[in-house]
Amino acid sequence: MLKKIQAYFEKVPPEKRKKRFKNACIVEGITCILLFLVAMPVKYQFGIWWQMIPVGILHGAAFMWYLVQLPFVKNLYQWDDEDYVFAILSAFFPFATFWVEKKLI
Repeated sequence: MLKKIQAYFEKVPPEKRKKRFKNACIVEGITCILLFLVAMPVKYQFGIWWQMIPVGILHGAAFMWYLVQLPFVKNLYQWDDEDYVFAILSAFFPFATFWVEKKLI
């Protein structure tokens, strides 16, 4: 499976990979905002639980897409190990992917 993913990313030109990763950072951050600042308050304040499902699925997909791209853009951005670990960890902290998009890219 990893070889298929790697083959996919190697076919894509570097500039396009950079643009896709930048978009992944932004989309992951926006879905996090939607989840924490819209869906969760509506769920707990008004009891409308069903709208958490699509927002949660979108955020999960954006989260995974961000993480899948990281190993393949590390060399494009010439990150050292510290930057790479920070980029990985930023996926687990709300809104940190915005910082990655601004500072590391």
